[in-house]
Amino acid sequence: MPVICRFYGIAILMFFKDHHPPHFHAKYEGQLAVYSIEGCRLLAGKMPPRASRLVKEWAKLHEKELMTDWHIAQRDGKLKSIDPLL
Repeated sequence: MPVICRFYGIAILMFFKDHHPPHFHAKYEGQLAVYSIEGCRLLAGKMPPRASRLVKEWAKLHEKELMTDWHIAQRDGKLKSIDPLL
């Protein structure tokens, strides 16, 4: 599962040929959560509230890039890194 971004101790990851809906995984301090790309809804897992807010803020800024990586991942291609939240 490639890491496509890291910021504030949060790693953003995406699996190859993963199930729908389009989503990404966020890992922080041993906790793992799954968020939809469209609308950035928590689909599974849990994350501390502050980390979840940062993930959602980042995802809203990079929704198009996340969807691009999702489509690449469905074809087993090389995912592109996405800029971190500053």
